[in-house]
Amino acid sequence: MDNKVFVGVDIGGTKCAITIGLPKDGDLDIKDKKSFPTIDVEGTIESIKATIREVLGRNGLTEKDIQAIGISCGGPLDSKTGVIMSPPNLPGWDNIPIVRILSEEFGVKAAVHNDANACALAEWKFGAGKGTRNMVFMTFGTGLGAGLIIDGKLYTGTNDNAGELGHIRLEAFGPVGYGKAGSFEGFCSGSGIEQLARDIAKEAMQMGGKVHWCPDGNLSGITAKKVAEALKAGDPLAKRVYEISARHLGAGLSLVIDILNPEMIVIGSIYARNEDVFKPLMDEVISKEALPLASKVCKVVPAALGEAVGDYAALSIAVDIQ
Repeated sequence: MDNKVFVGVDIGGTKCAITIGLPKDGDLDIKDKKSFPTIDVEGTIESIKATIREVLGRNGLTEKDIQAIGISCGGPLDSKTGVIMSPPNLPGWDNIPIVRILSEEFGVKAAVHNDANACALAEWKFGAGKGTRNMVFMTFGTGLGAGLIIDGKLYTGTNDNAGELGHIRLEAFGPVGYGKAGSFEGFCSGSGIEQLARDIAKEAMQMGGKVHWCPDGNLSGITAKKVAEALKAGDPLAKRVYEISARHLGAGLSLVIDILNPEMIVIGSIYARNEDVFKPLMDEVISKEALPLASKVCKVVPAALGEAVGDYAALSIAVDIQ
């Protein structure tokens, strides 16, 4: 390879991954990737170092070929000091200066961001938001995370808490998400859809109705995937679940549009897979609730990177290092 490569380090609760990518015509050519289990702190850090060297070596590269290292990890963390601060899914990772450790080890610049911000950078630089200056990215997966691109830069806030849209309360009562009943995450996430589905299924069964995606009456067995499959099959109760979620998505996005005036909102996972169901009701609510001048210039689109966003995420942090 003629150009220096970027290295991405994805630190997860059960596994980590090392990815290397090469800039190519304004895009990123992902050359290689290797995953390994997350163990204790010291052991995992040593595995990160060793795996970076292994992946470089099998591609004919050395440490001197690294341009920068990007690290994606669940929060809380301090992106300004490069410290991981006791994420709930990483026991023992208490105030670990991961940026300093890897920067000193390989002699290059490094940076760390939470996974939602990393995905925002990925969609902004290489996905649906490419070319925008003001973009909001929302995960809409198991939970509702978000990353903000404002005036051409990732905005993390005073202490990395910017973009926690899932914590916004949309209703006084409703499914619980982010520790708050009726929250944006409660209505617009996989776990929230499961809660809505259980309530609607229970209501239907108490009225003597049949719920095809819950034939044994076991409400605890309801999953967002089962509801999605029922939706695709035309089930009216599943459609009702998604309509409730869609209308609250529109209400939440109206707040985002009014406050941030973005030119694009990129939404992944569940929205991206079911845009045909979400978009009509979402747009209807936005047209009523958001400021016309702001909503007129804002496009709401599905994420473009799909399942590959995880491969791009940590690398995008490295690409973004100034």
